[in-house]
Amino acid sequence: MSLDKLDQREGGSGPRPPARHYEYVRSGPSIYVDSFATIRRETDLSRVPESAERLAVRMIHGTGQTDLVDDLVVHPELVPAGRAALESGAPILCDARMVAVGVTSGRLPSGNEVHCFLGADEVPDLARAWGTTRTAAAVSLWAPYLEGAVVAIGNAPTALFHLMEMLIEGAPRPAAIIGCPVGFIGAAESKDALTRLAADHGIDVPYVTVRGRRGGSAITSSALNALAQDAE
Repeated sequence: MSLDKLDQREGGSGPRPPARHYEYVRSGPSIYVDSFATIRRETDLSRVPESAERLAVRMIHGTGQTDLVDDLVVHPELVPAGRAALESGAPILCDARMVAVGVTSGRLPSGNEVHCFLGADEVPDLARAWGTTRTAAAVSLWAPYLEGAVVAIGNAPTALFHLMEMLIEGAPRPAAIIGCPVGFIGAAESKDALTRLAADHGIDVPYVTVRGRRGGSAITSSALNALAQDAE
């Protein structure tokens, strides 16, 4: 609503702030800077590759949990590979709309396209025919975009399992995988499988994941934003 409309609705008085009842930091830039300083002060970032420090900081910022670093597993080539792919114009493939909308477009280096096919017309029929989730079925529609793409899975463990099965069957390889599905059924197992993908199947795709049940759209889009641009 415009200020002019607010003025009309309020009889010309315009919006007014409520009376101050709490002491808190109100400056957006100050909150931002102090948040990252707090994370760096309270977190042992030596646990992650040096190139991934800012990635880890952003993922912690997305969860509010400094102990996240204890469960982070970061492939040593994740940041250089993911950033190079984005700078070259690679698409971003997301399992959920909440991941896609969490991407800060202003950080994308090449106006990269962000895709989520969960709402595609054929997805419900594929899910029923294959006996799987819609999110997993939608991953099959990534095939034409997968070569050199940056993948971001923050919702469904079935999506991560499905992607790895596609890769094992010979699908084009993405440049990087952010594999952080959240949940109680299959989440920890899918992420463990991602960490073993190279050893078990000879498919060495750079990745970042969070061991255990933690994950979600916010942490996944935070990782994407870190890959997109080095600046915190």
